[in-house]
Amino acid sequence: MGYDIAIDGPAGAGKSTIAKKIAEKKNMIYVDTGAMYRAMALFMLREKVNLKDTAEIAEKCKDAEITIKYEDGVQCVFLNGENVNGLIRTEEVSEAASKTSAVPEVRKKLVSLQQELALMQDVVMDGRDIGTKVLPNANLKIYLTASSWVRARRRYDEFLAKGESADLEEIEKEIRERDHRDMTREESPLKQAEDAILVDTSDMTVDEVVDRIIGLIK
Repeated sequence: MGYDIAIDGPAGAGKSTIAKKIAEKKNMIYVDTGAMYRAMALFMLREKVNLKDTAEIAEKCKDAEITIKYEDGVQCVFLNGENVNGLIRTEEVSEAASKTSAVPEVRKKLVSLQQELALMQDVVMDGRDIGTKVLPNANLKIYLTASSWVRARRRYDEFLAKGESADLEEIEKEIRERDHRDMTREESPLKQAEDAILVDTSDMTVDEVVDRIIGLIK
C-alpha cells in the first residue's frame, strides 16, 4: 500500500500548487484530479453534448478514457490517447467541468481511475472530495482554504500576469457561486472530512503552507 495525502478545499485555495510542491519534496506522485475532470469536460464540449442534459452526459462519459502519465518529468493528462495538457485550462472548460463533474456517473468513473492510481504508488491528490470519497483511508488529510476575497485576488493577479483584463468583483462573485454549487451538490459535495486538518492560507505564503504540511507528514 502506498502513502496517500488527500488535499481538499474550494476553488482557488492553491491546492494544486501546494500538492505539486509536496509531491516534489517527498518524491511522491501528484495526481491532478481537477485536470481529469477538465479532460472529461473537454470531451463533452468536443462531442457537442448539451451540458444541461445529465442523461446525455452520463451516457457519453463511458466513451472517455482518461489517464495520467509522466513524460520527461511533466504530468500529462491523456484523453483517449491524446495529450490534452495544453487544452484544458480555458475558462470555457472550467465552467463545463463544474457542470459535468456534478453528474454521478462522471464522478464514479473518475473516482475509480483515481483509486487505481493510489493503489499503485505514493500519491498526493487534491480536489473537492478526496478525503471524504476518493481516499477515505488516506494517511493524511488536509482541508485547504482561504477567504473568497483572497482567492479572487489571486486569480485576478494571474489574469493580469498573463496580460488579460479581469474584473475583481466579478471573479469573487463567480468564486462564491462555485463554492455554493460545489458545497450543495448531491454527489460528493465539498466538505471537510472529519479527520482532516484545516489549513487557512489567507495570510500564508506558498512556502509556509508547504512547510506546515511537511511538518504534519513527519
